[in-house]
Amino acid sequence: MSVTIVGILVIVFSFILMFSRVHIAAAMAIPSILGIIYLRGWDTMLATVNSIVWEHSFSYTLTTIPLFVLMGQFLYTCGFSEDLFTMFQKWMGKLRGGLAMATIGSSAMFAASSGSSLATTGTIGVIASKEMLASNYSKVMTGGSIAAGGTLGILIPPSTMMILYGVITEQSIGKLLIAGIIPGVLLTIFFMLAINISAWIKPSLVPVSENFETTWKERFLSLKSSISIIVLFSVVIGGIYAGYFTATEAAGVGAFGACIIGLIRRKLTVKTFTEAVLNTIKTTGFIFAIIIAAFILNYVLTITRLPQQLAQFLFEQNLSALAIFALIIVLFIILGAVMDTMAMIVVTLPIILPILEMHQFDLIWFGVIMVLLVEMALITPPIGMNCFVLKGVVEKLDLGSIFKGALIFCVPIVVLIGLLYAFPEIALFLPNEVG
Repeated sequence: MSVTIVGILVIVFSFILMFSRVHIAAAMAIPSILGIIYLRGWDTMLATVNSIVWEHSFSYTLTTIPLFVLMGQFLYTCGFSEDLFTMFQKWMGKLRGGLAMATIGSSAMFAASSGSSLATTGTIGVIASKEMLASNYSKVMTGGSIAAGGTLGILIPPSTMMILYGVITEQSIGKLLIAGIIPGVLLTIFFMLAINISAWIKPSLVPVSENFETTWKERFLSLKSSISIIVLFSVVIGGIYAGYFTATEAAGVGAFGACIIGLIRRKLTVKTFTEAVLNTIKTTGFIFAIIIAAFILNYVLTITRLPQQLAQFLFEQNLSALAIFALIIVLFIILGAVMDTMAMIVVTLPIILPILEMHQFDLIWFGVIMVLLVEMALITPPIGMNCFVLKGVVEKLDLGSIFKGALIFCVPIVVLIGLLYAFPEIALFLPNEVG
């Protein structure tokens, strides 16, 4: 059997195991290990797996992940979600679709502290759904705005998805995190515009008039709830941008700062501290297992040269850069609809990386594109995880309505991807200015 056929079989069996609900790490590692044994023998397999596990388990760069996760866990225990939603509600409550916009705004700011889409959806969802349904918002707009707002958790830094992408592609994690700032702000604005346009096209999605009264004094007083998050975000990301911190050091500063904020707000007790640490260990263990399995798979792909052969094949077809880009986008949209997003990234990136490099696509820029595609996957049927998380925490919302509403917000994501292709500087301006 040729090495190319072995590489293809490893990929195919990995997908089969994933679709069979086998854990992502096992689904990648088992076929890869069998492939190494077939091609190089037991001794090489044992030496390779031992080397990969040791190297990446003790990677200084990878300590960024548990530190940022711990930062998000500390801030989660501080109860910021309700304060943030109230603040945006006071500023946007009088607008048509104001509560839906407040959901997007509070999700964006909570994303800057948690770095997790699922955590943002579950936390903001409980508060926002109660207010929106009480104000006669349709279930479609209620579910859609909450699920879409949650996706901002992996675009606005800190983002564990960006870190995972950076590790696999060997790109600067600091630059990747900063690259998500401007696209994250733009997508937040685009989501709000989508709410406004949807209300104009189909008025039944939002109430005609929202009886929400507030004074300017109450609006300005509500801002104090966000000061600590803004300061922490500025120190962490600003430190990376100015060159004072590496991404790992910034994550340590962020975790320490979040701990101090929790103590000041008197929300961080021995019990909540223990829960935050245990949740961090569980999340980190899950991510590290996937990363190690991904590198074992990468080794198989390297010795079979499957990605290079695919890249060469596409190059010989004389397709334009735009056509290649469009094919990659369509591939990820299809895969995102039928498989776990993290699995989608770690399995496909090693394969398409040579294609991206051959057509001279900037890998920092593509990291933002990749995360936007993951965001779309989180809200598209049949397995959009944000939609299932929201259904789990808000029983009044049915899954059909959530998915219908979420599809509205796929349009802004596609628009932003198009803008990023036409104007890469949107994502690259800030990283290119990093100290």
